[in-house]
Amino acid sequence: MTTKPVILAVDDDREVLGAVERDLRRQYRQRHRIVAAASGAQALETARELKRRGAPVALFLVDQRMPDMTGTQLLGQLRALFPDTKRALLTAYADTSAAIAAINEVGVDHYLLKPWDPPEQCLYPVLDDLLADWTAHAVLPFDGLRVVGSRWSPQSFATRDFLSRNQVPYQWVDLDEDAQMRALVLEGRDATPPLPVVLLQDGRMLVAPSNAELAATVGLQTVARPFYDLVVVGGGPAGLACAVYGASEGLKVLLVEQNAPGGQAGTSSMIENYLGFPNGVTGADLARRAATQARRFGTEILVGHAVVGLRREDPYRIVELANGTEVACHALMLASGMAAVKELAVPGAERLVGAGVYYGAALSEAAMYRGQHVHVLGGANSAGQGALFFSRYAERVTMIVRKPTLSPQMSQYLVDRIAYTANIEVVGDSEITAVYGTDHLECLDLHNAETGETRTVPASALFVFIGVAPRTEAFRPLVATDDKGFILTGADAREAARGWGPAREPMMFETSVPGVFAAGDIRANANRRIAAAVGEGSAAIFSVHQYLRGV
Repeated sequence: MTTKPVILAVDDDREVLGAVERDLRRQYRQRHRIVAAASGAQALETARELKRRGAPVALFLVDQRMPDMTGTQLLGQLRALFPDTKRALLTAYADTSAAIAAINEVGVDHYLLKPWDPPEQCLYPVLDDLLADWTAHAVLPFDGLRVVGSRWSPQSFATRDFLSRNQVPYQWVDLDEDAQMRALVLEGRDATPPLPVVLLQDGRMLVAPSNAELAATVGLQTVARPFYDLVVVGGGPAGLACAVYGASEGLKVLLVEQNAPGGQAGTSSMIENYLGFPNGVTGADLARRAATQARRFGTEILVGHAVVGLRREDPYRIVELANGTEVACHALMLASGMAAVKELAVPGAERLVGAGVYYGAALSEAAMYRGQHVHVLGGANSAGQGALFFSRYAERVTMIVRKPTLSPQMSQYLVDRIAYTANIEVVGDSEITAVYGTDHLECLDLHNAETGETRTVPASALFVFIGVAPRTEAFRPLVATDDKGFILTGADAREAARGWGPAREPMMFETSVPGVFAAGDIRANANRRIAAAVGEGSAAIFSVHQYLRGV
């Protein structure tokens, strides 16, 4: 439903204010929301609240003679909050000079004499003109959640990324480019609060919210029941597939995801070799479809909570969440994937993460680099997909790869697409040795291994697609992994299964702990393709059912 533009009437005389409100409602209530304030201070507070909620204000109708401040003074302050709102002053015959001064000082659009009877002749014609003019030129504010922050604030980027990946619509407001919003956020404060500030439709303000707080605010599930048949940790392709098949076969399933359903695959700008999508599918679309399918079968998806530990208390498996709560289950599936990438270990990089240096595709940032020169580091398929996506926005995309060319690490169809994209340049035999910038990325050092030359080049953004690593830190105290951190399963877990218990060996996808399974990229010796992860998540349910029969 579209929000009605507000008409704010202000008068300290309650009898007069009641008459104004009555006449305004009679004529304008169908298309406007009539709000009344009995003092200048109350009017300012009301206007600030409307600003926080993003409500459009079409007209201020203010009495000149008020004890705490004059109407002219009030309109001057209101203009700072709503510069495009029409301003009308209610005056007495003796206030003509004050009204003229108000026109010159604060740009009052019109002044009206009291009393205004009959309103059909003395009030409505003037207001009709003002409202028609405002309607013809007004750009209605976004009617939804707004994220206010700095473009170069890593925390602001994290919030935008979380909302985008969970497909929550929002409006981005750059505090450095919006003086009105800066004044509103700084109101009553000596310094800028931690960023970002999230403004909600109901007027509430969240300061630097956590993912869990954001998830709860926008209506995502953040509370789990105490027990499930199966808990899936990780919402990538393997986890979502496992949840779909588990729930569709009657299990009570909870899927726990720290960021957003889709995992690393969910950030892919276009997947063109996934079975059944001849024209390709974006990672976000694939994730949305899979999450919807999982929910339709009854899977509960808990978003915004990290898993920090696991315990075995036979016959239960206990999942410990970062907020201190625990969830018990009979069977546990680990599918947290490879979303945790290794950091770019060069001078300057750590300080600029989220301020020009991004890990992965960071699709929410693409529009901000429209017409600029961006760099993509890496030569795998994800880097190629990212380069093609950013080429739609950036003036130029430079891919930096250690090998001489993109082949054979990258799929040939991507190599061909990149070759035919005019604004993508591939720089081979090269690596980044340093990045520079005061509060955001400004340039980087590019070293050529063949020539030995190092040159400094300007850069607006750097998207890093190198060195993925399994996200298993929280699981290693319980389940066995190889020396690279990948979880051992099936026959590979046999030797490591000390204190195993059952008179059988680990089943396919089962780890060194009975009832704890692993699927997808997190598993040792896995085929790290999206389709393979989906297949593992689906197939692992067979082993889960076998295990549950003996619990």
